[in-house]
Amino acid sequence: MAALAESDPEGIFYTYIEIAPGQFIELFPASEKQKPHTEWNEYVGYSHIALMVDDIFEAEKELLAAGITPDTKPSKGPSGTWQMWVHDPDGNRFEIMQYTETSYQVTSHFS
Repeated sequence: MAALAESDPEGIFYTYIEIAPGQFIELFPASEKQKPHTEWNEYVGYSHIALMVDDIFEAEKELLAAGITPDTKPSKGPSGTWQMWVHDPDGNRFEIMQYTETSYQVTSHFS
């Protein structure tokens, strides 16, 4: 990874830091298509947090039953992981995710 950072820094997109078995801090750059954040998030740093669940569709049902409408339906992201987006009452976005057998975090396939 360090050699790639020196030879092709634009070639690094995802960086996963495993903090415990199956638990990662995921770092990635903002997308060019990403809309500007409101003033509270104009600075480099936290963009969102992700919570891992065993069954994303069950998590969606539980949220809906509790009167919480997710911002998105579950879908597979570019890293092969199921994802769904929600926000808290203060507007903080967070991702609910479920690993699959093809998830980058599972396969260590980071290309």
